Amino acid sequence: MPRRLFIIAGPTGVGKTDYAIEQALRYGSPVINCDSRQIYKEMSIGTAVPNASQLAAVRHYFIQTVSVTEKYDAGQYETDALELIEHLFAQGHETLVMCGGSGFYIDAVCKGFNNMPSTDPELRAALSARIATEGLDSLLSELRTLDPKCYPFIDKSNPHRVLRALEVCLTSGRPFSSFKLSTPKTRNFEIEKFCLTRPREELYSRIDARVTKMMDAGLLDEVRSLLPYRSLPALQTVGYRELFDYLDTSCVGAGSCPARVTSLDEAVALIQQHTRNYAKRQLTWWRSDKEVRWISL
Repeated sequence: MPRRLFIIAGPTGVGKTDYAIEQALRYGSPVINCDSRQIYKEMSIGTAVPNASQLAAVRHYFIQTVSVTEKYDAGQYETDALELIEHLFAQGHETLVMCGGSGFYIDAVCKGFNNMPSTDPELRAALSARIATEGLDSLLSELRTLDPKCYPFIDKSNPHRVLRALEVCLTSGRPFSSFKLSTPKTRNFEIEKFCLTRPREELYSRIDARVTKMMDAGLLDEVRSLLPYRSLPALQTVGYRELFDYLDTSCVGAGSCPARVTSLDEAVALIQQHTRNYAKRQLTWWRSDKEVRWISL
């Protein structure tokens, strides 16, 4: 029997976790997580990690295994995931289930990446200063010029990802998108990719309801506990950035932290809006992949 990796992708909030568990039970497989944020130990509520009953249903890998203080990227995930996949196939699994919405992580497993340039501290400091003085739109405008292929897919509300993409362009003299291999690396197993989808209004309603549920579950307290680490790349994430801005309002008067979100209700509304925007970008990413098969829920 051929060895097969069954990848379940799709936008945030579509229902990937439950669907992946159903498929894992069907094939006798664990679930290999490929969500770039659920991998962090300190981020639980805001990343919608599987709950206790879901984790008990089948074994999950790469769920809350790395600290936000550790450097972790798609390249490292490629190494770790391929090692795990080979180990599980060697145990006798014929079909493995992978689940997540992180396109870069899935591409790393399916196709591999060229080695990207390491961080340039001076350039990074200069770009960070530009964000502070000129705003993120300044970097986005330059990125659109240097890498028009990357621009439509980049998370335009995520300063870290925009900065890193532009940093790679400037450091290497090549577009950030060029580091995706034009000829994918050879994998010794079959890959099938499926993208889950729902009608747009239904998806957006599910997203809004999930954000409300996260707040009820204590997301604000989770974000408050992560304030000392807010500048780390892992925390440049929807659901965390907006609440960090809201918590900044407590500094007003001291003159050190300008308030950008003036009420908790505004912060929640922004999380819902930004999550819907993120879901739209995820769908755009997967529509560009001709190997994906679509499943309507």
